[in-house]
Amino acid sequence: MIIRVFKDKLSLASAAAEQAAALIRSAISEKGTARIIAATGASQFEFLDALTEAPDIDWKRVEMFHLDEYTGLPISHPASFRNYLLNRLINKVGISRYYFLDGEADPASVARKVGKMLSAATVDVAFVGIGENGHLAFNDPPADFETEEPYLVVQLDEACRRQQLGEGWFTSIEEVPRRAISMSVRQILKSREIICVVPDRRKARAVAACFEGEISPNTPASILRTHEGTTVYLDQDSAALLTPASSLSRV
Repeated sequence: MIIRVFKDKLSLASAAAEQAAALIRSAISEKGTARIIAATGASQFEFLDALTEAPDIDWKRVEMFHLDEYTGLPISHPASFRNYLLNRLINKVGISRYYFLDGEADPASVARKVGKMLSAATVDVAFVGIGENGHLAFNDPPADFETEEPYLVVQLDEACRRQQLGEGWFTSIEEVPRRAISMSVRQILKSREIICVVPDRRKARAVAACFEGEISPNTPASILRTHEGTTVYLDQDSAALLTPASSLSRV
């Protein structure tokens, strides 16, 4: 795993998007298509903006899956991750092959159906973030590090739900769903490359716990340290609680 620290979230996003675009182009050149996993949330705004502006990507040759979705939330809701991806990625670049997690359908059936499609071939690059509680996708602590199921139906903990409220997606904690469909930890780790984008001071405590504490289900994103193809992009704010270390590349 490589950790890169940038002066601000815009330079972080630009560098992460540059690597992401190169990986997508390489996969298309090598085998005619690229399979990606897209993350959502406020922390991904600048990264997706930069990625959708990247030149020379044949987005018609890209297959997209996403990490997670709330159950029971209509696609028209501002917090819907399907809504998010349509507006911030799919419609902007013209991706035609995408596989949504339908939170309005039976969650277990959706997890099985989309999971079967996801596991049919290797993912070239996964874009992920880290939650304020250290979650990876919607795998809140203590996360399941063992299951081989591609997607799980999970309960969202209080810290996770309060983060969604704090980011402005909902007007009250009562509105935040209690369950979601989430890609499993082991499925994320099956991706050839992982780009982890984590800006902002509110993530600093989770970043330090995940990358300087023990690898543990209690800090789910700590498992990224076991994946050789992971690059973590931080800004000075999210890296603020890390101790100086030779493994950090400061740009």
